[in-house]
Amino acid sequence: MTPATLAGMCRLAGLDAAALTDHNSCGNCAAFCRAAEAYGLLALPGMELCTLEEVHVVCLFPGLDQAMAFQEEVYRRLEGRTNDPAIFGRQLLMDVDDHVVGEEAAMLAGAADIGVYEAAGLVESFGGVAYPAHIDRDSFSLLSNLGLWDPAMGFPLAEVSRRCPPGFLDGRPDLRGVRTVTGCDAHYLHQIEAGGQTMELPEATPQAVLDWLRRGGR
Repeated sequence: MTPATLAGMCRLAGLDAAALTDHNSCGNCAAFCRAAEAYGLLALPGMELCTLEEVHVVCLFPGLDQAMAFQEEVYRRLEGRTNDPAIFGRQLLMDVDDHVVGEEAAMLAGAADIGVYEAAGLVESFGGVAYPAHIDRDSFSLLSNLGLWDPAMGFPLAEVSRRCPPGFLDGRPDLRGVRTVTGCDAHYLHQIEAGGQTMELPEATPQAVLDWLRRGGR
């Protein structure tokens, strides 16, 4: 899943827009966005934040400056833990040609000291949009870890996986009225699938995508 190869595979899958959301890091977003531009793919820099409660939250930004500023805040709140490559693997940083240019030392596999009730507002302060990832899964999801959807968390919508069980949303009163998007959440190239949803946007820009998400996918 190197950034340039990822961008190319997204284009081959027929996608018009895609986001790179590595765990607790935006470190490879610059390479991904540059490669995506060459392929004619609209790219959003992002992150899959792991909150204090170990809830995964998708965080998307209008540009690299905002994404990298948010990354600084997250790194500060990872509390200085150092990655052990023997346990968690190497955390490689790459350029637009998929050459290794560095390695992230901070342990990205853990949880940041950012609570789920803080996440949406914090991401918004950096110009981005946040929403809980794969809420239908039985691990690292808002519902599996906290047990319910609370509007006070401030999320405009939620993500469900492509394998979300039929009737999952209907069977939960706390999800009544919650709008959802379906995420790819690919961890390997073969998991990148053709787009299954559309957005009606006034222009093909990251900001237009974020505005659509803020409106709850409207």
